[in-house]
Amino acid sequence: MEKRNIIVMGASAGGFTAFKKIIAGLPSDLDAAIFIVWHMAPSIRGMLPQVLGHLTTMPVAHAQDREPIQTNRIYIAPPDHHMLLEPGYVRVTRGPKENRFRPAVDPLFRSAAYSYGSRVIGVILSGALDDGTAGLWTVKHYGGLAIVQDPREAEVPSMPLSAIRQVGVDHVVSLAEIPPLLIRLTDRPAPEKSPVATEENEKINAEIRIAAEDNALEINIMQYGQLSPYTCPECHGVLTLLKEGPLARFRCHTGHAYSADTLLAAITEKIEDSLYSAIRGVDESIVLLNHLGDHFAEANQPKLAALYFQKAQQAGERSTLVRQAVLLHEQLSQGSLEQQATDSDGESDRQA
Repeated sequence: MEKRNIIVMGASAGGFTAFKKIIAGLPSDLDAAIFIVWHMAPSIRGMLPQVLGHLTTMPVAHAQDREPIQTNRIYIAPPDHHMLLEPGYVRVTRGPKENRFRPAVDPLFRSAAYSYGSRVIGVILSGALDDGTAGLWTVKHYGGLAIVQDPREAEVPSMPLSAIRQVGVDHVVSLAEIPPLLIRLTDRPAPEKSPVATEENEKINAEIRIAAEDNALEINIMQYGQLSPYTCPECHGVLTLLKEGPLARFRCHTGHAYSADTLLAAITEKIEDSLYSAIRGVDESIVLLNHLGDHFAEANQPKLAALYFQKAQQAGERSTLVRQAVLLHEQLSQGSLEQQATDSDGESDRQA
């Protein structure tokens, strides 16, 4: 009987330290294949293989497209590429970003669950927002196990908290407890693959194909959900609402995907960009109106010059209002709102 020997791990901010502690605690003869996604800027040269390679004698390297999957090996998603699993081999692609990242955690977890079912162990570590939650839900849906770093010790607890909140996780443990837990779990046989409804299976497969660079429009992701009133912050395409258990996610017809929390963060970030764009436009009109006013004053047309100067002053007043709106604007996420609610409760307790 096959073992639970496909380990997928994902992290964002704070993940560097977490990965090092976990890999350092694993035996070099671990009979499992380990796959790691860590959010990073596409311009950064990936140093994680070299760093982890100093902590273990297991082979550690950036994954290569279509290389075979072997146990006792660590595969790391290269910068600016998704890492996906297919039966027997790895895919490395530049499919559309998910949750504003490439590599993203969800495509790895989703593809691992689809290809390997109950053999998969998903591990969510420190990070902001909630990439990985939907993927971990899929791991559980296909019979795999879900492990989450204790958010109380995570450098950035948002990713662990989101997973705990929305997925029936099996273990919430400290970093020190993860290596011995993985050793025990990988030594056990995997149960039979959990049955999944045909439509759900097709939807998961469609999303994997999008991450694998298939044409999202031809796949017609819209057939698997409902059109929403929201547009994609990256390409402005209409977003389709997709539901998985308690999770609501969004994907546009070009392929970009968002959790609800990441979409909120992206939209509120774009609001600030739009407000500054409006300020720039108004400021340019002020400069031009004053320039033209000077021109008409020099041409001995004082009434017309005065009108241009008046319009410039009125535009300046509007610019001030928009600048105030920028200063009052907040970039929102579920984590920031929960923190505000906690702070509000604390203030109420102090007043009481």
